[in-house]
Amino acid sequence: MIFRVKKSDMGGCIRIPGSKSHTIRALFIASLAGGKSQILYPLVSNDTLSALEACRAFGAGIQILDDRFVVNGLNGNPKTPEDIINVGNSGTTLPFALMTAGLIDGCTVFTGDYQIRRRPMAPLIDAMNNLEAEVFSTRGNGMAPVVVKGRLKGGTTDLDSVTSQYLSSMLINLPLLKSDTNIHLTRLNEVPYVEMTMWWLDRQAIKYSNNDFKSFTIMGGQGYKAFDMAIPGDFSSATFFMVLAAVSGREFKLKNLDMTDPQGDKRVLTYLEKMGAKYEIHEDSIVIKGGKLTGIEVDLNSTPDALPAMAVAGCFAEGETRLVNVPQARLKETDRIRVMCAELAKMGADIAELSDGLVIRKSKLTGCRVSGHDDHRIAMALAVAGLNIEGETVIETAEAVNITFPNFPELIRACGGNLIMSDV
Repeated sequence: MIFRVKKSDMGGCIRIPGSKSHTIRALFIASLAGGKSQILYPLVSNDTLSALEACRAFGAGIQILDDRFVVNGLNGNPKTPEDIINVGNSGTTLPFALMTAGLIDGCTVFTGDYQIRRRPMAPLIDAMNNLEAEVFSTRGNGMAPVVVKGRLKGGTTDLDSVTSQYLSSMLINLPLLKSDTNIHLTRLNEVPYVEMTMWWLDRQAIKYSNNDFKSFTIMGGQGYKAFDMAIPGDFSSATFFMVLAAVSGREFKLKNLDMTDPQGDKRVLTYLEKMGAKYEIHEDSIVIKGGKLTGIEVDLNSTPDALPAMAVAGCFAEGETRLVNVPQARLKETDRIRVMCAELAKMGADIAELSDGLVIRKSKLTGCRVSGHDDHRIAMALAVAGLNIEGETVIETAEAVNITFPNFPELIRACGGNLIMSDV
């Protein structure tokens, strides 16, 4: 599928869908809990459905209703799956499910799409083996397909958490071991996502200690309780509308966002404010309005998903914008540093790669044919650019938005955006 996008006079009020990160954490914790949980207003997208199917494969009973998932949990005892677990494109589901498989006396095999099969899992595999599971990559390259044979045992391990997903997966599953576990971090990126996981653990009264994010001790012999919870709106998805407001100079009201939520991407509001946009926080919404933007340097280590959209913002800002300290952006669905540099350059951007980010100077972009590279955040970022420049922008592989934001095109059109979906 492609998007055909033209410059548009936009603005208005939209409801941001539920958080992918919260939805997936809720699914795994509810599946490991005892009793029936209700996950209200979850994000229903390809990634969250991959997580749901993985939890079902472990034996959880899950109903998908109009406004909720109803989960009958396993009381800490996942079952050996009857078949291979295919996580699709979900880079969060794979490490979470690998660790859950380590709780089982038996073997579990994991695979995913071509992008998942290129994402590194070696640091988590090594940590699991240090805790006496038997885990290996079938190709010997530290990537899926991966085989897990449990059970994990408590103990001590180092962990190179180049992505926060490795540590989060361990924090969620290790409380169910009989013994305590000590994790020494040799590196930790994306701290806010770990804080989100800790927020869930705290709600469940899980016992652990955090030594300034340098090491963690997780007490064993614990369990999860059933819960009912509404999923907050997704700041990562809202980022595209925040940047759209900033570069267009128009006003957008974004509903279903809670600034007290631990999601790291709420920091995008601060980034854009420093560039010249303005925002107000209301009880049920955030209102953001663009203005004359000026380039700044932004450390994106905590908010790597913001890189594609912030690269677009840089094209509309006076002077130079530097997006730095985000080397893990090269390890997402695509190498987002390389891909955003290449695709924005096609549109006329003055942009260059750093080893850990991008340098962008104000540019006169023109619509042309570009590729989303099967990456939802690349496709949406290029759409935001296309809605604010002359000429038609044609974005290939735009169906990737279904991974996290299926109603993105609908919401763009609701705000006045000229976005047409077609097969050619």
